Amino acid sequence: MTPTTTTTTTTTPTAGNRLMTGADYLESLRDGRQVHLDGERVKDVTRHPAFRNAARSVARLYDALHDPATSGVLTGVDTATGIRTHRFFRPSRSAAELVEAREAIAAWARMSYGFLGRTPEYKASFMAGLGVNAAYYGPYADNATAWYREFASRALYLNHVIINPPLDRRRAVHDMEDVFVRAVRETDAGIVVSGAKMLATGSAITNAGFVAPVGSAVLEPGRAEAFALVFFVRMDNPGVRLICRTPYARTGTRPFDAPLSSRFDENDAVLLLDEALIPWEDVLVYRDVERATGFYATSGFANLYNFQSGVRMAVKLELMAGLLSRGTRANGTDTFRGVQAAVGELVTLRDTVWALTSAMAYDTEPGSGGTVLPRLEHASAMRMYNAQVWSRVHELFETTLGGAPLAVPAGAGDLADPELRPLIDRYYRGAEGTAEDRIKLLKLAWDAIGTEFGGRHELYERNYSGNGEQVRLDALRWAGRRGSLARYEALVQECLDDYDTAGWRRGPWTEREDD
Repeated sequence: MTPTTTTTTTTTPTAGNRLMTGADYLESLRDGRQVHLDGERVKDVTRHPAFRNAARSVARLYDALHDPATSGVLTGVDTATGIRTHRFFRPSRSAAELVEAREAIAAWARMSYGFLGRTPEYKASFMAGLGVNAAYYGPYADNATAWYREFASRALYLNHVIINPPLDRRRAVHDMEDVFVRAVRETDAGIVVSGAKMLATGSAITNAGFVAPVGSAVLEPGRAEAFALVFFVRMDNPGVRLICRTPYARTGTRPFDAPLSSRFDENDAVLLLDEALIPWEDVLVYRDVERATGFYATSGFANLYNFQSGVRMAVKLELMAGLLSRGTRANGTDTFRGVQAAVGELVTLRDTVWALTSAMAYDTEPGSGGTVLPRLEHASAMRMYNAQVWSRVHELFETTLGGAPLAVPAGAGDLADPELRPLIDRYYRGAEGTAEDRIKLLKLAWDAIGTEFGGRHELYERNYSGNGEQVRLDALRWAGRRGSLARYEALVQECLDDYDTAGWRRGPWTEREDD
């Protein structure tokens, strides 16, 4: 591999502002982390072709925190701590602050057109409430406070690994001690852990990982304490390895041919911990079965991560609605009734998601320490809707554009061929614009839905919030716990009480008509 020079816009933080710049962020990744890719030990993710453009895309987000044109929308001060940070990295104390957070999330999402799914503010869904909820972590409360302050001050980029490898889901957690993450022993310096977790999206270009059991994990008291852990692990921690999937960026180096995958491939990986020492200051839960899964309900994470993902999805759908509209115009089908209906449907998909984010921002529920959260019922609706919407986007593109994205030259090289170019200009031109314009547009559409990168996004969005059945079961459980289902059943009983076998029992229907 021939290294290339990594560049980013030079930005200087203002006094009292510790937020990373793009250059700071890229430098933070040059720490000797163990990243493995197809037999290669990656020496520097900021220079490797599989990771460098994704890292540069994230660096652009950090520079925007300091750019006078965008910093006002993106950053604000946590009034409780005085820390200036991204508006979603601080706990919101009013609906107005949630709306501000939404605009900040959207501003970052538009820099990747919604195609970076786990940008730094994703994990803010948990971390923003860590400081105000620190008491939950008992003996490790000070760690929670310290981690919130450092996370918010620098806008750290954390990955998130909570899923156990699917080797044998029939077996109990405590029967998989050779594979699942567990405490091997403890020392004066910290806990020694071993095991594997997935799916560490974007982990190769993050600062640290958040490791915990999944919320639905069954940890048996008296047998699973070694697995009842919640902690942070820095990516350069000895004993930490990342085994990455096949990259899409490496095969999509020309932006004309792969405008999305060549810069927004947030590589997924499996996190391996091999006798890794986790310092005590990075531990939140240790050998505590109740706290290890109970933190999900108390942290507001479910409320907030669905808020963040909904805003990102709305931005992604904006791109896709515009892309489908322009694609039909290039094909000369934009006046067909069925085609117009498809574009209209995609517009309403976007508007529905955005409307849900409005409900989440304005219709709040109380959180810890005087904060507010999006109402869980709205978050649950967003969680299920988002898992379905991207598959429908695929269907709309496939049925509306048909085979058009396949009927394009293989690459930009064909357009540079002086012998082919006149033929391409003649036979590939669109109803609007030149042949090059149409090919460029259709290649963007194909990268979004048809390439490996596009296929990964369909799988990612479908499983983003977990198993589809679990999403629905959680919705039912939350409705039961909060009394919603009881209200719905009470409405049924009210209707049943209006009548019996003899006729109407109450209401205006009991009045007899005069003969």
